[in-house]
Amino acid sequence: MCKLDLTKPIYHDNDAAREHLESLLWPQGPVCPRCGVMEDRITKLKGKSTRPGVYKCKDCRKPFSVTVGTVMERSKVPLCKWVLAAQLMASSKKGMSAKQLQRMIGTNYETAWFLFHRLRECALDPNRGPVGGENKVVEADETYIGGKARNARKGKPVPKKMAVFSLVERDGEVRSFRVTNVNAKTLRPILVKNASRKSYLMTDESTV
Repeated sequence: MCKLDLTKPIYHDNDAAREHLESLLWPQGPVCPRCGVMEDRITKLKGKSTRPGVYKCKDCRKPFSVTVGTVMERSKVPLCKWVLAAQLMASSKKGMSAKQLQRMIGTNYETAWFLFHRLRECALDPNRGPVGGENKVVEADETYIGGKARNARKGKPVPKKMAVFSLVERDGEVRSFRVTNVNAKTLRPILVKNASRKSYLMTDESTV
């Protein structure tokens, strides 16, 4: 296992971070994210008033950078912070909270929360299939989180607990969903969409 070297320029220098992202996204040279034109029809813009890393497509005549079409597009967070946050989250074996990410990348909580959720969202496979399958076991259960007095502001009532429904494939993937009510009306569509019908389904006492 490779040791993470946080002294690398990509983690504290925006130009190095941008060049790193370009090498990952464009290994054969710049590609227009709008029309797909490749390097020979693309010009790198230069000048004192031009941001580093901006290109222009000769076909659609639109400027772009390596962040266009990604979760980093139009973000004011430095690119080196994006790269560092992505590396830390990807290398964390037991997961990471937004609060922990805040401490490790040296930003305020709002910025860390923004990076945390953007990066988690882009890590999801939009074409992923249902959990389970033939001769596999999927366990379904719900729990309630929150609702503690210490989470309430002074003079405010204790917040209600939030219901979370989870599907767990044994030795496989886990998917969790926030639900408004724990009943057949809310849980059955989640099961139908996210669990293979070929699976063995195990619940506690639920008849959903």
